[in-house]
Amino acid sequence: MSKTDYYDLLGVSRDADEKTLKRAFRKQAMKYHPDKNPGNKEAEAKFKEIGEAYEALKDPQKRAAYDRFGHAAFENAGSATSDHPFSGGSMGDIFEDIFGEMMGGGRRSSSARSRGADIRYNMEISLEEAFTGKTAEIEIPSSITCGSCSGRRTKRGTFPTKCGTCGGVGQVRASQGFFSIQRTCPSCQGQGEVIKDPCPQCSGYGKITENKSISVNIPSGVDDGTRIRLSGEGEFGMRDGPQGDLYIFLSIKPHQFFKRDGSDIYCHVPISMTTAVLGGQFEVGTISGGRTRVKIPEGTQNGKQFRLRSKGMPVMRSSQVGDMYIQVAIEIPQNLTRRQRDLLIEFEKESSADNSPESTGFFSRMKGFFDTLSEG
Repeated sequence: MSKTDYYDLLGVSRDADEKTLKRAFRKQAMKYHPDKNPGNKEAEAKFKEIGEAYEALKDPQKRAAYDRFGHAAFENAGSATSDHPFSGGSMGDIFEDIFGEMMGGGRRSSSARSRGADIRYNMEISLEEAFTGKTAEIEIPSSITCGSCSGRRTKRGTFPTKCGTCGGVGQVRASQGFFSIQRTCPSCQGQGEVIKDPCPQCSGYGKITENKSISVNIPSGVDDGTRIRLSGEGEFGMRDGPQGDLYIFLSIKPHQFFKRDGSDIYCHVPISMTTAVLGGQFEVGTISGGRTRVKIPEGTQNGKQFRLRSKGMPVMRSSQVGDMYIQVAIEIPQNLTRRQRDLLIEFEKESSADNSPESTGFFSRMKGFFDTLSEG
């Protein structure tokens, strides 16, 4: 039996925004809630379908997957580790997510066990290091178990006491009309216990912060903005929750000679006017640390590029290597002596249109353009 379209279940258009989705879910949830329809199996099934639809559409990633693949985006995903809209959740979770603000605050697990926060570390490396790759040692702040209280969070010789508000379960129930909502206990913040004498070393947190050294492997060919993820190297979670991740964001220092575009390297090389006219050669360094010879043919024009194959950057996690491009810039002579000036004047007298075909052609066309204007 085919499932009803999620948008049709909520009665909204496919371009509905977040507020419209939430209003539609509230309306439908109130209509089909089991407390308003006792013993009505059809209403109960409808209520679950509506919750499933909202849970999928309120999440931008899940919504994008649904818009593209429909219900097939969540097929074969029944376990709590899958990407199904209800993975690891329940109808009560969705219901409280929408109506929880009526009672103030959101839901929290009774054990308050939560994943630790991720850490971002910015690292700047040279273009040469990006070419070769490197192993870097970095220091980041890390939470470790407090040695004074051994993680118990209380002053030595004392212990946490059961929360009197929630009876140690971490959550309390409240009623709003026909709704019964479970929310985080305001007294213990969902931990089920309170600390009257916190540890002075960790202030009742159970952990203290110290720097730790981590080895980071930077692969050859990384580019500016590359992100490296080290799983489980972030902050510790609450109540022995899993650690977050460490993200290394790389930036490449500007190079004094080379500019990078993807896997290609560009180098701007000034040459003399006589080298451009008569031809010649020069040596240029490469990003690998070697040298290569570049031959300049007679009559080379300003801005001419010469391609050196496989002299660029390696492509990360690939055997491919980019190219290096040498772009020449002809330097106009300055601070001429009288003898140099006389030679250039003599050269100019001996020159013909064949020596400067581009400029000769340009001014010839320009003259024809003005002649046409004058005739009109």
